[in-house]
Formats: sequence, structure tokens, C-alpha cells
Amino acid sequence: MYPIRLFINGEWRDGSGGETIDIVNPATGGVVGTVAVATRADLDDALACAEKAFSEWSGTSAFDRYKLLRKAADLLRARTEDVARLITIEQGKPLGEARLEIGLAIDVIDWCAEEARRTYGRVIPARLSKVRQVLLHEPVGPVAAFTPWNFPVSQLARKLGAALAAGCSIIAKASEETPASAAAIFQIFADAGLPAGVANLVFGVPADISGYLVPHPVIRKISFTGSVPVGKHLAGLAGSHMKPATMELGGHAPVFVFDDTDVEKTAATMTMSKFRNAGQVCVSPTRFLVQDGIYDEFVERFVAGAKAIRIGNGLDADTVMGPVVSERRLTAIDALVQDAADKGARVLTGGRRHSNQGSFYEPTVLADLSTEMRIMNEEPFGPLALICRFSDIEEAISEANRLPYGLASYAFSRSQKRVDALMQNVKAGMMTVNHLGIGQPETHFGGVRDSGYGSEGGPEAVEAYLVSKFVTIDPTA
Repeated sequence: MYPIRLFINGEWRDGSGGETIDIVNPATGGVVGTVAVATRADLDDALACAEKAFSEWSGTSAFDRYKLLRKAADLLRARTEDVARLITIEQGKPLGEARLEIGLAIDVIDWCAEEARRTYGRVIPARLSKVRQVLLHEPVGPVAAFTPWNFPVSQLARKLGAALAAGCSIIAKASEETPASAAAIFQIFADAGLPAGVANLVFGVPADISGYLVPHPVIRKISFTGSVPVGKHLAGLAGSHMKPATMELGGHAPVFVFDDTDVEKTAATMTMSKFRNAGQVCVSPTRFLVQDGIYDEFVERFVAGAKAIRIGNGLDADTVMGPVVSERRLTAIDALVQDAADKGARVLTGGRRHSNQGSFYEPTVLADLSTEMRIMNEEPFGPLALICRFSDIEEAISEANRLPYGLASYAFSRSQKRVDALMQNVKAGMMTVNHLGIGQPETHFGGVRDSGYGSEGGPEAVEAYLVSKFVTIDPTA
């Protein structure tokens, strides 16, 4: 798959300026390839192709779009091992996690395929006899989509699947850190028979690409997954040009652990969830709010679980947690830990890099935290768990809502009264209670407040790429 090129109008090509960016394996620190950088001329070509292809693709029947998406899902299913290996080499996660990510991507594409056949309008009863009133749904137009490195296949599948199901063409700017896995997905759609120009893939300087694509008159819809600051900037840019946007931004997820829960089971479940993908997950559980009565037992079990995690190259069969994505990410994580330690936090385990080779950071658990610490206010996006004690539910809800984030939340309790209180008062777009149930293709996936708006799951995922048209007809006139 190396070197990775741009995919424009159904063809792989170098950037017109000849510039490339190195691709680094985070487990070894070694360069494994290069990715092409798109110039303004390349973006203009992609825009022209997407505009032209939209006319054809938007006129393709929903059933034919469904069939193509299902074929793409089948091809990805057949190529799982090859694509999983690319994810692990570029991003670092263990092969088992990479396979799970691909499984989710397949489910997403299948789900979007089915939704393509269900983009229903409706007939509205008229006040006057013989007048007919209908509401139609039409594809919004060419889309600019921006996807992150932490889930380079499943996040791309969410945007590609929904846009193509709705009848939109798309230009995707995938991460330069994980380009090969993104390129593999585009090749799969090409092999499934997607017409040239309907889906285009570019790489390069993120600010340059977004700054050109978002305001461009050809683009009619924006979809972004990434950090809160960048998301706010792009949302403002899209808004100034009256373009709808789906923004799936960062989080700082609270975990409510009440004293009536099964401590052993909860600690084991959340240890696995916290350190999945080395904590580089937008919905990763981060602030563990543990009730007084079980605090000591939960801490003991959670720390033991963190210490038992085997760190290593994701290609090794016995690896449980791989590296963080880059040396830059490792430095940022370590700065948060050191700031907390300097301000009085207790490092119960971890708190340092794991190896001199690659960007490995130990699973880290912190206690005795205060709201003055950066880590309690900034999304850690790494293998960092923050454990805080609480006495009553009001105190826990207050801490959960203290930050402006509102993406995911977790709760463990046998009390329906407590669960009802959390459902009514916690400001989050998603909540999972007593199990891990966030992120399925058929369910809503999105946040509130600074964590963004819109959904990349459920029927709403495809609806975001449609516009409504009302038509009223008097056939007797």
C-alpha cells in the first residue's frame, strides 16, 4: 500500500506539487512509507469531480445505492486481515482491536445501505379537497468530511456510508498518520463499482484543506470528527456560509460507580474499556466517580487490572495495549500527568513512558485529584484514568456537569431511582448503564454542548445528508 496517493476521480495519483509526509509506525518509531500532499490544484480537481459526479449519483436509485454499499461491506469483510494489519502498523492498536474496528465499519456500511432504502418522505393531509401536499427528501449535495487517526476505518465508514446512502458525493480528508487504512477503504468502494468522482480522498496540511473546502461553493455539507477547538473553528466557518455540519468532538466522560454495584465486575469492565486503544477514544471513560462505600475496593481492583495489562507491538498476539499514536501525543499525555503530580495527585500506577522505542505510555491511574489540575479539565486522550471519591449523587452529578463537554457517560448501579436521576440530569449525548452499549450503528452517536451536535448513528446518520422539500399541488387549477 505504500506510498499512499490521493484518490481523485477514481484514480490514484501523486500530489501535483510532489510533496509527501512520512508515515511513522508508533510501535517502532520507524518510517514505513509516505503519503501525498494535496495542493490547491488537486483540491480544485476533486471539487470539480465531486460536483459532476453528484448529478449522476444523486439520480441513482436508492436500491442501486443499497446494492453497492452491501457489496462494499462484503469486500471489506473479505479483506479484514489485510486492513487490520494496516491499522495496527500505522495507528498502533492491537490486531484484535483493529479487527473489531473493521467489524464495526462493516456493520455501519450495512446499516447505511439499508437506510438508503428507507429515506421516506410523507404525504400531508391538505386543508382543501383535491390539493396534494408531499414532503420529499433529497441529497444535500457534495460533502467535505474530515476523519481522525484513532479509528481510521470505522469513522471513515460512518461518513462514507451515510453520505453515499443519501446520494451525496464526498471529498474525505483522512488523517496523514493513518492513510493506508483509509486508502484501503476507498479502493474497496472503487472495486464495488462506485462511479468515478463520487468519493475522493485527499491528504495534506489540515488547516489548508479545511480552510479551502469548507467555504467552497461546491461543498454543501460538512462532517468533522476531532478536537473541540478545531471543531468550533470549522463549525463557525460552515455557519458563516450557511452549510449544515455534523460535529463529533471531544469528551471527558464521567463514570458513576455507586456502592450497590458489583465492584469486581465493574472494575474489570471499566479497566478494559478505559485502556482500549490506549485510551485514544472520544468516548473513553475518564473521570471515575466512585462512592465512598466501595472506593477503596474499586481502586484496588482497578489498579490491579491496569498493572496486568500487557503493553507491546500490536502485531504481537499477546499484546493488550499498543502505543499512543505519536511521540507528540506521548509528550502531551506526560505533561498532563506531571502537572497533576506537581499539584498533589497520587500516581497509583504508571505515569511514565514504557519503552525507549516507540511511543508507549504505561496504563496510568491517578487519585487525590483537584479541579485545578489540567487533567481534570482537558481531554486526556490517552491511557489515563482519574479516580475521584463522592458521597451523594448530587455531588457526583455536579462534578460530571462541571465541564462543558457532553459526549459519553457511564453508570453502574442497581437502583432505578439513581439511574433515573442520572438520565434526567447528566448533560451528555449518550449514557450506558451497567454495560458497554455505545457506538452501535443503529443507535444515536453524538454529543451536546462543546462535544458537538448531530449524530453519526441510527436513522439520524443518513438524515443529516438529506434536505427536505415541500411540494403542494392543486391539480384542478
